[in-house]
Amino acid sequence: MTDHPALPSSAPAADLPAAPVARKVPVERTHHGDTLVDDYEWLREKSDPEVLAHLTAENAYTDAVTAGQQELRERIFDEIKRRTQETDLSVPSRRHGWWYYSRTVEGGQHAVHCRVAAEGDGSELAHWEPPVIEPGVPLTGEQVLLDGNAEAEGVPFFSLGSFAVSEDGTLLAYGVDSAGDERFTIRIKDLRTGELLPDVIEDTFYDAQFHPDGRSLYYTVVDATWRPHELRRHVLGTPATDDVVVAREDDPGMWLGAEVSANRRWLVVTSGNSEYSEARLQRLDGTTTADGGFQVVIDRADRVLYDVEPVLLDGQDRFVLLHNRQAINSAVALMDPADAGKPVAEQTWTPVIEHRSTVRLSGIASNRTHLFVAARRETTERVQVLELAGLGTAEQRPETEPRFDEELYSASLVGAEYDAPVARLTYTSFLTPPRVYDYFPALDGATDDAGASATLALALRKETPVLGGYDPTAYRAERAWATARDGVQIPVSIVRRADVEPGGRHPVIQYGYGSYEISIDPAFSVARLSLLDRGVVFVVAHVRGGGELGRAWYEDGKKLAKRHSFTDFVDVTDYLVESGWADPARIVATGGSAGGLLMGAVANLAPRTYRAIVAVVPFVDALTTILDPELPLSALEWEEWGNPITDPEVYAYMRGYSPYENVAPVAYPRIAAITSLNDTRVFYVEPAKWVARLREVGTGTEPIVLKTEMDGGHGGASGRYEKWKDTAFQYAFMLDALGVV
Repeated sequence: MTDHPALPSSAPAADLPAAPVARKVPVERTHHGDTLVDDYEWLREKSDPEVLAHLTAENAYTDAVTAGQQELRERIFDEIKRRTQETDLSVPSRRHGWWYYSRTVEGGQHAVHCRVAAEGDGSELAHWEPPVIEPGVPLTGEQVLLDGNAEAEGVPFFSLGSFAVSEDGTLLAYGVDSAGDERFTIRIKDLRTGELLPDVIEDTFYDAQFHPDGRSLYYTVVDATWRPHELRRHVLGTPATDDVVVAREDDPGMWLGAEVSANRRWLVVTSGNSEYSEARLQRLDGTTTADGGFQVVIDRADRVLYDVEPVLLDGQDRFVLLHNRQAINSAVALMDPADAGKPVAEQTWTPVIEHRSTVRLSGIASNRTHLFVAARRETTERVQVLELAGLGTAEQRPETEPRFDEELYSASLVGAEYDAPVARLTYTSFLTPPRVYDYFPALDGATDDAGASATLALALRKETPVLGGYDPTAYRAERAWATARDGVQIPVSIVRRADVEPGGRHPVIQYGYGSYEISIDPAFSVARLSLLDRGVVFVVAHVRGGGELGRAWYEDGKKLAKRHSFTDFVDVTDYLVESGWADPARIVATGGSAGGLLMGAVANLAPRTYRAIVAVVPFVDALTTILDPELPLSALEWEEWGNPITDPEVYAYMRGYSPYENVAPVAYPRIAAITSLNDTRVFYVEPAKWVARLREVGTGTEPIVLKTEMDGGHGGASGRYEKWKDTAFQYAFMLDALGVV
């Protein structure tokens, strides 16, 4: 690792107000013979007036320290606002005789959800041509289903969870979170009258969907650790207290989810974690609406990680499996429902897509005629499509794939209505604003009268406008490869203005995540233009623990290999300096959630390397959290980090990298920790404790600030303008540290 020169201080300590000092209340914690004294655990009790007073004092300190950045924040906010078409709309999607879409209006924080009646019965391609809607101009016959701005009036926070319309189009079920804690209250609206039904279901999770008969509703609830553990069924017109538990998951290390299959014949209930799963299916298309028994597809005891997609082939039910059995990057197979529930060694699977070491398969969906597979090749997310006719037989046709020109992009399936001849895709890149395409699989490879092909299958429906004359040719995005200290090649995405070339030693903002097999895919950002136009090079370090290079890339950055995520990030920074992209004295590191853990770890690992660090809802007290299975999601996290409660090796390993426990008497760079009081995924107490410890133990003079959104959740404040303000705060903090103001 390059030993970078000491960084100058942004301001003398005497010029700054005194930082809040949290009182110390020693609490001992002993595991596997190791005793740790935690002086700041008392900050966990958010109902304590002293805790709230401390967080308020921290916000006041942050305001004082960053007061000089206010003008820059306002400029960045205005730039985002000027480039955004505030009055806009989504591309309508057809479902059961209606076109559904959403609008945004200038000055409105939230979307307005609408529909209009569709023409034709859907039997012709022309029936799937979405209506052209002008921003701000309602369509004739437009019906407003839900106005998010009206719903948000009078509440400190508003977030929409479930949003489901019954099969006959007469009822809307929607869930609202008004606190930021990701617990939703479901209400049901009669779309014929506009009136709310008396049914109210509180404390639910995100997903809710109607039974195909439209007379009942499925939804999930979480337990005390915020783990979805029950699927319930609510019969319309009955009290929620009478709702029946349809399925339950008692294993604290398993997450429960449910959906009605695309063909509406099955209820699919899945329990799983990152390493194995179990799907249970129940028929829904009988003459009775009573819940029958469930059919297990592959028992969890077989330790197979899989998804199941029920399809109809020649009028017969079949299960399509996306599985990792002897296939680390997953494969696709076809299964007869008669084999469901047998030991996996006794089941007969027909290969559909064989395992490939260079292609990671991560999801499946279907409609009446085609199977859609999410695939990742050469780090790029794409969609592969197969005809159901002949699937799993000698007549199976090769998969097709919508083709795009850019090297670095992301293409994903938005939806495939069951009876539609078209699938909806989204496309974006670092340089291309989000596009919406309709993909017609039957036309892939067809030629027009002039002999042209390919373009027939893809119909561009919309490209998100960027106001102010955005020119993508004025920017560049490229893939580089950094060498890790153990010789592994790390993919690096470098985004810049076209006139910013290597050798100039530029200011750099380096982003990373590296957990849960989540890939940081190319995506356009209006806000990021405010960085690029100031000469900043924006870099994504695709460190191990993510999914960019397949399942092995993920597994080499989790559990007892987790440190690879941290050293990869620092090694990418060294590459940026050595290759001439980065000024070694002007590099800012940033990441959020598990990426915030990354930030805390690299702060300890290489504090002299970064001019500043911005950690958003950071998971920096990881060991304390994982050691307490009563805390939200802790038990579920054992599959990601290991179980330090029962395994002394895991405990020692985490004890060696968890940021809070490893704060050292060194000069840390300036740090901004950003959190939300009602976050249920990463409690505010983690960054609060971390900041207190950094100030107590660190020897530097750079300011360390904590900013707490008092009415927000894991995603920060609600409403697009509030989110723009959050972004402007982070960008101004980073640009000020880089000296780019």
